[in-house]
Amino acid sequence: MKYLNLNHSLTACALAAALSLGTTAAFAGDGHDHGDAPAATNSNGPQRLPDGSVFLPKPAQRQMSVRTLVGAEQSLPRGIELNGQVLMDPNAGGKVQAMAAGRLEPGPRGLPTVGQAVRKGEVLAYVQPSAGSLERANQVAQLAELRAARTLAEKRLARLRDLADTVPRKDIEALESEVASLGERVQAVGGGLSGREALVAPATGVIASAHAVAGQVIDARELVFEVVDPTKLRVEALAYDAAVAGDVAGAYVPVGGGKVALTFVGAARSLRDQVLPISFKAQGEGLSQLAVGQPVRVIVQTRSQVKGVAVPAAALMKNPANQQIVWVKTAAERFEPRVVMVAPLDGAAVAVTAGLKTGDRVVSEGAGLLNQIR
Repeated sequence: MKYLNLNHSLTACALAAALSLGTTAAFAGDGHDHGDAPAATNSNGPQRLPDGSVFLPKPAQRQMSVRTLVGAEQSLPRGIELNGQVLMDPNAGGKVQAMAAGRLEPGPRGLPTVGQAVRKGEVLAYVQPSAGSLERANQVAQLAELRAARTLAEKRLARLRDLADTVPRKDIEALESEVASLGERVQAVGGGLSGREALVAPATGVIASAHAVAGQVIDARELVFEVVDPTKLRVEALAYDAAVAGDVAGAYVPVGGGKVALTFVGAARSLRDQVLPISFKAQGEGLSQLAVGQPVRVIVQTRSQVKGVAVPAAALMKNPANQQIVWVKTAAERFEPRVVMVAPLDGAAVAVTAGLKTGDRVVSEGAGLLNQIR
């Protein structure tokens, strides 16, 4: 019995000890607390400093592809962007139109298709003239009369030649002239009945447009083909300020990753729809990327210049006050925003007229990512 009471006492003590341990709070060691306190910030990462500048470590600069250029103040030509359109060179292309209404017939090489190369003077198609039944009957009757008159004239001429010794020479010559005239009239009328009009290429180049199908009936002056020399094109720009025409130093059309150089030809002296057309001659390898009728952007560089620092247009950013800024590298890992005033140069660069000085390292690539750091 004593041993039984002793066992009950030991069991009760163990149970009490377990309950006391279950209600005791547990604490983690130093540095292993998982409470609600915020995590410590990394002072070595990219961050916006209180003065508005940005701290950007070297590894982050390489990841963001941040590039800078040293600014140099200089006199730069102004750039103006104009809307333009590609046109054919009137001396290196042309239109093929029918002189009279009729039915189209294929040429020696068949009807040409768009993009086919042709030579100047090459026959592209034929037009069989169309005529009404009454008109055709009149032409046939006229042709018969002319042939009969020519036959009689030839017989009279033969008799006069047999009597050449007794007939004046002038009578024989007059009859010879009449026979020749009747022959030409017969040929003209006969050609009008059976002849066909040949449509020839006005210049060497390629077929830019074709509106021809075998057997098609066309009207007079209807456009059938258009021939363009792809190595000789014109660009017409539209200027709203007439002073631009007298201040053109150079121009180009941006295409893809390059540009097509333009040569100034001249400007019109009359407005068209309240704008002044300015003509340029296009040249260069980029002409293969242009097509007649294509709208393009024409960057005109003027003779008048502006003094400033040339920077890429992609370097311009906006600050919270909606002011134009550029980022300047002032230390190895520190960048500061500078409020600037700019003037356009061309489609890819601008001139900073205020806010920068010679020697400033301006961020030319990666400015967009740098501007987003908070």
